[in-house]
Amino acid sequence: MNILIQYEGFNVAGASRTYNFRVMCVPGEERRFAVHVLLGSFRPTRLKFQDGPNICFARLKKELADETEDLHAKPSMNIGEQDIQSYLELQYPRKVKTSKFLLPQPRPSVA
Repeated sequence: MNILIQYEGFNVAGASRTYNFRVMCVPGEERRFAVHVLLGSFRPTRLKFQDGPNICFARLKKELADETEDLHAKPSMNIGEQDIQSYLELQYPRKVKTSKFLLPQPRPSVA
């Protein structure tokens, strides 16, 4: 099934940002979704404001993929700590620390 997800912007209300999406699954049928992120989740060293639409899009896409005939995605959902951790690990993987010191390389033997 082809699904079109369209980001429609965000609103700030109280202690959260709400990202709004329109989803079209079947021609002529559309659904609206709101994904909420607590403002405290946005910090310079963690989740950035620029990440808001992407993390919400990823969560909505997952919810839609998990839908069954009997269980549909809820029109309103929250981004939780687990969503943030997973997103940050994928988008900003930790760099492997390398040693500042190089081990001496063996010299080729002269025969």
